[in-house]
Amino acid sequence: MNRSACLIFNPVAGQGDPDIELAEIRGILEPEIDLDIYLTTEEIDADELALAAVERGVDAIIASGGDGTLSAAATALVGTDIPFGIISRGTANAFATALGIPDTIAGACETILQGGTRHVDVAYCNDLPMVLLAGIGFEAETVELADRDAKNRFGMMAYVFAGIQQLRNLKNFDVEIETEDRIIKTSACAVTVANAAPPTSVLAQGPAGLIYDDGLLDLTIVAPTNKAGAIAATFHLFQTASTGNAVERNDIGFLRATEFKITTNPPQKVVLDGEIVGTTPVEIKCVPAGLNIFVPLVEEVEPTEKLEGLPNLTIEMKDTIEE
Repeated sequence: MNRSACLIFNPVAGQGDPDIELAEIRGILEPEIDLDIYLTTEEIDADELALAAVERGVDAIIASGGDGTLSAAATALVGTDIPFGIISRGTANAFATALGIPDTIAGACETILQGGTRHVDVAYCNDLPMVLLAGIGFEAETVELADRDAKNRFGMMAYVFAGIQQLRNLKNFDVEIETEDRIIKTSACAVTVANAAPPTSVLAQGPAGLIYDDGLLDLTIVAPTNKAGAIAATFHLFQTASTGNAVERNDIGFLRATEFKITTNPPQKVVLDGEIVGTTPVEIKCVPAGLNIFVPLVEEVEPTEKLEGLPNLTIEMKDTIEE
């Protein structure tokens, strides 16, 4: 008997042909999974469709669209233990990349068919679920500038163009960050709180590595004093993401905690998992193991030996045939 799942499909995500993409998804999944398909509309978002599916008692929920669609669908699944499948078809596909899920339709569908799941942390930002990150200041302004028309025309480069444009208006703000045991006050042009983030989310890359199932949130503070410093800091964060080494600049700080309360003066825009959700202040709290996600099954094989590279190495095979 086939498994069953609710497929929530955003027909306006990405730059591909939605009819062709939906047909591809159905062609791969339907031989093994009975799909109950629902399309998002301007009136009905992915979170409403996912919540209705949870109330119907579905076996699994699969969402296909951009990061906003995936994050919205995840809203209804926090704490339910219902497996969640991700098929990314957006511009950035940060959701899939951060969680190690293929960002191709075929690869994502194969991950779902394999049936392997993993519990990952999520968080709540002002009572809104957060799977990836919340950006305050520069990142939020950049996301707002990269509108749907720009993303349709330029794809991922829309964010780059928006970031360059935003550098012209770079402004620092005063920020107060309260954790369980400390209150930190400083100035910054960007504050990012991440649960999980791909390397392309450079403003989240202060720590040496973002771990999405450690029960902690990672906060990065970027505080350059001018445009040149902002460019240098951003490049350094890009290197951090590439090498896995923690930042070493005086104008970048980072810390980990289970929750943050952040206030700014003046108030700053906040982007949550790719969508503008309002302005500061925000309270962000981690929910350990709050989401159960289909992930690729990777068999880790421990090496049994390693000899290559030893100086003056010779290996002679003994004759194992007994007389």
